[in-house]
Amino acid sequence: MSQDSTNAIDVRQAVKRYGDFTALKTISLSIHDNEFFTLLGPSGCGKTTLLRMIGGFEDVTEGEIFLYGQEIESLPPNKRPVNTVFQNYALFPHMNVLDNVSFGLEMLGKSKPEARQRAGEILELVQLSDFAARKPAQLSGGQQQRVALARALAPQPKVLLLDEPLSALDLKLRKAMQLELKHLQRETGITFIFVTHDQDEALTMSDRIAVMSAGELQQLGDARDIYEKPANRFVADFIGETNLIDVTIKSQDGQRALCEFPNGLTLTCDARAGLEDGQTGHMSIRPERMKLHAAQVNPENFTGRVVENVYAGTHVQSILHLKDDMKLTVRTQNSDLGNSMVFEPGTEVFVDVERGAARLMAH
Repeated sequence: MSQDSTNAIDVRQAVKRYGDFTALKTISLSIHDNEFFTLLGPSGCGKTTLLRMIGGFEDVTEGEIFLYGQEIESLPPNKRPVNTVFQNYALFPHMNVLDNVSFGLEMLGKSKPEARQRAGEILELVQLSDFAARKPAQLSGGQQQRVALARALAPQPKVLLLDEPLSALDLKLRKAMQLELKHLQRETGITFIFVTHDQDEALTMSDRIAVMSAGELQQLGDARDIYEKPANRFVADFIGETNLIDVTIKSQDGQRALCEFPNGLTLTCDARAGLEDGQTGHMSIRPERMKLHAAQVNPENFTGRVVENVYAGTHVQSILHLKDDMKLTVRTQNSDLGNSMVFEPGTEVFVDVERGAARLMAH
């Protein structure tokens, strides 16, 4: 049975069990050619297990995996046109940078001169030509990570698997390497499959994101869809900050739904297919999609009292108490401070929710 050869990877009904424990529960997804694809989720959600199944380091209990239309789950790791960059880089400490990169090429049958020439080219791509003679211990963490990338990219694999390769780096270097990885993926045209638990990392780098939890695929989409249109409570809560509110659907007209908060306040949002009047659900409102005003600006504004402001550099986070001490978080960007006031604690304010910002979800 063949699959769409225009996809880099097709995972079909894949299941992974360890004895009685099911680590992956019937996962199906397609990863496009020349895509930066991220598997995102908390520890233990199955994302690394899926990556290892694609790489051949874990067997598939049930289902199939195809690479460019060809079944690969029966192939050992060294027979798959796939390379992996692990968290610990696994560089040879006794070899210099050039030898670390060229060694794998020689093992694949390249002559020493050919392997060293290719290694030199890839070191130039990752901006490490000046460090070719150094040993790994003489490099910073970021430089070691680039060597590991160069070694994995040198054989020109069809797919590169990256298992949380930035987790050991400090925050500033991680941010820089996120952009470098994205640039490398574009330069090489190789499909990258990236595993991370860091939502900011996933949003920054990915063409598409698969959000996973408890061995199941929760949502698949681009960064904007995942953030702006979470499919369920887990995705809304895991991706970025949000206000999650239990609501009851009072009425719907096909396009819009009137929802009631536990404290009796109401808000209109886009209707959600499959939910009926009287049902309960969740509403997600991102903190930056609301504004605070001293006076009412539209009929659906509701009132609250500011109890705390937290200055966070790029924005101010305001904690509000609504009716019956229901809490709400509103974020005001510093660039907006000329147009949007930050009110002192104790001030009664009107809360204006942007149209389309309230996302209704089923339980």
